[in-house]
Amino acid sequence: MGQQRFPRLIGAAFLGLVLGNVLVGCATNTAAREDAAIVTQSDETEVQRRARIRLELAANYFQTGKPTIALDEIKQVLALDPSSGDAYNMRGLIYMQLGDADIAAESFTKAQSLKPGDANIMHNHGWLLCQEKKFEAADRFFNQALVQRQYYQQSKTLMAQGLCYEAAGKMAEAEATLLKAYEYDAGNPVVSYNLAKLMRQRGDDKRAQFYIRRLNNGELANSESLFLGIQIEQALGDRTAARQLANQLQKRFPDSKEWARVANGGVL
Repeated sequence: MGQQRFPRLIGAAFLGLVLGNVLVGCATNTAAREDAAIVTQSDETEVQRRARIRLELAANYFQTGKPTIALDEIKQVLALDPSSGDAYNMRGLIYMQLGDADIAAESFTKAQSLKPGDANIMHNHGWLLCQEKKFEAADRFFNQALVQRQYYQQSKTLMAQGLCYEAAGKMAEAEATLLKAYEYDAGNPVVSYNLAKLMRQRGDDKRAQFYIRRLNNGELANSESLFLGIQIEQALGDRTAARQLANQLQKRFPDSKEWARVANGGVL
């Protein structure tokens, strides 16, 4: 397997992590699948059944890295059911991945007009705006999503909001929001990594050590987290721990730029 990297906002880009081509931070069409499961075949019209199947196909194609095929399926869904908010939400995700922010925004706006209380749509629209560096508008959508009743993905939205604060240069807000995300999902490697990074940046290496050690002791450690762990252990004077992490980095990610820095004497 190739090296996996943690997502960090760099301009308008959001790098992938752990789940291949699925955009971390974006809500896929889980809601549509749950809704479809509630509707029995006897309750569906033939047109509704066909639209549901097409929507499920679109979600599968999107999650397996085939956005153009997914878009073809969405066109079929909307031809069958022009009032499908879930289809417009998926359309927004697809165009966001294809780099067309204008059509993505138009799609999320339409989706929200059809499903005004859907927190997933709010989350996705907020993430799009964050990528466009429209941070205040993004924050409003994230906050709207977080207060929706029966929304159970707060950790996902808090993570996205925290990363957006970080991209906006609001480091205190970023740390506070990521700490809330950590309370919901302590096993999220993106949250742990960014918390450790933020704490190190403000000189609190001891607290940073707690989060980065938990991450590096698990299966989701990668070259970036190991390198950050080396830096933190060095700062705290634990050369043994730093060397152990360096050994892991060499063994698991010998071709990474982080190992190259260590091998060239950039850290140890």
